[in-house]
Amino acid sequence: MTPRKTEAWFEAQYNNRQRVADSADVLARWAEASALVRSRANCQLDVRYGADPRQTLDVFKPDPAFAGGFAPVLVIVHGGWWRSLDKSDYSFLAASFTDEGALVVVPNYDLCPAVSIEHIAMQLTEAVAWAWRHAAEHGGDPSRIVLLGHSAGGHLAAMLSCCDWKRVARDLPRRLVQSAMSVSGVHDLAPLLHVPFLQDDLRLDAAAVRRLSPVRFPPPAAPQTLVALAGAQDSEEFRRQNRLIREAWGARAVPVCDELPGCNHFTVLHDLADPQGRSHQLLRQLLGLRWYSGLL
Repeated sequence: MTPRKTEAWFEAQYNNRQRVADSADVLARWAEASALVRSRANCQLDVRYGADPRQTLDVFKPDPAFAGGFAPVLVIVHGGWWRSLDKSDYSFLAASFTDEGALVVVPNYDLCPAVSIEHIAMQLTEAVAWAWRHAAEHGGDPSRIVLLGHSAGGHLAAMLSCCDWKRVARDLPRRLVQSAMSVSGVHDLAPLLHVPFLQDDLRLDAAAVRRLSPVRFPPPAAPQTLVALAGAQDSEEFRRQNRLIREAWGARAVPVCDELPGCNHFTVLHDLADPQGRSHQLLRQLLGLRWYSGLL
């Protein structure tokens, strides 16, 4: 008989800061590394893309060695359960890809409970639309936009993969996003109804779960794809969440669904920042950068 899953069980599965003993140290290292990147990078910070308080983004330009052609555009969506963290915590990822010829855009968004998850998703459609409209001004190719999201950002990247961009604005192409990667993403929001520490901020109900869970969406139209990755040391539930999007959308739309050995919910991003990391090389391939190892 399968034991009943209690609120305490769900809390242990989804509260990553409690699960990972050194999570505070990891987040502090991210902040330190990100500040260093911003101090050295060719970047434009706090560019406004919408009217809401936190609707700003950072733009990191590709290494001048790659001048002469428009760069692919990587839009990085930060995690934090839609209720914490900031674009500035993820700047450290930008350097790995600008060094290899990509233009990197990292948007902020307003946080729960001040706004709903639905509102956040709509804000990010404006951020991606901004990237399409303005990429060329910064050396980017608007026809080569790739999304990367971590944790709650993975949920948002998956949602944006299914966006009808013509409904966002008439000037946008129907296929604006070329591909996406969800790293330790949340693709079914139903379990979050049973996670006590999220209830007050997220204010989810069954109707919101149905509207906002990517597993309930039709998969993005071909040839657009999503790569789904989790850490092998992520919780049982996060690894299940990773498999769910493949099961829901199929192998055509999710050609890679894998776990990264030795990585937990936070250190998965270290693999992404490492040029030798599997997730880094997969993302290089999605971006169409000059070399990759044929992993897709």
